[in-house]
Amino acid sequence: MKSVTRSLRILEAVAQHQPVTVGELTKIFGLPKSTVQRTLVSLAEAGWLRANRKDTTRWEIGARVLAVRPAALQGSSLYAAAREPMVRLRDTVNETIHLSVPDALQCMVVVDRVDCDQAVRTFYGIGDTSPLHATATGRAILAHLPRADVDELVDHGLERFSDSTPTDSAGLRAELDRVRAEGYSLNLNQYRPDVCAVAAAILDEDGTPLAAVAVSMPASRYDADRLPKWGRLVADTAAEIAARRLGA
Repeated sequence: MKSVTRSLRILEAVAQHQPVTVGELTKIFGLPKSTVQRTLVSLAEAGWLRANRKDTTRWEIGARVLAVRPAALQGSSLYAAAREPMVRLRDTVNETIHLSVPDALQCMVVVDRVDCDQAVRTFYGIGDTSPLHATATGRAILAHLPRADVDELVDHGLERFSDSTPTDSAGLRAELDRVRAEGYSLNLNQYRPDVCAVAAAILDEDGTPLAAVAVSMPASRYDADRLPKWGRLVADTAAEIAARRLGA
């Protein structure tokens, strides 16, 4: 129990002081450096913390923290802005709608979901994670990131999850070009088998991708003829969420 309490206190301290070094945390708690380092590594392995990308000696909170209590998001501008448009999108297409945020380049994290009433439907739990390169939400984010970030992701290797997962640099970059041009991304069984999705990025005022909203459906209900219409619906929903978040 003592170790659990210590881990939670360190997690809280990182949230307060991030990005923070092991040495700084050692001074705060008066604990041995090795103890603090082990705790940080354990929390990182569980997805609660991550090393800062620009300075890997510093630690910061991971996006998984957002999934601990989704109700807590209701006070955030993103959640408040997204909920109503997500419900309207669900009512229009009668498929499951997801809101996901990126955890740096490590993964996408589901932070909200609006279920449809279909007897057979896709399901992602709040807090579920997925790779950026293999999913519609992830590629919607990647399409709006600097080239250096995409290079970094590619350099780490693109894991294959199905025969259609983009695992080569050229293929992924071509797909990101298409996403930028058309305004939405598409996943056809590229991560989970028999699961398809259409997604669009929610952008900050400076064009930084904050999150992605997606329509997710079983492959049996995917209809290529509806893609242009659904792509526009998802892109319009993402744009509305961005505008509502900014108070427009």
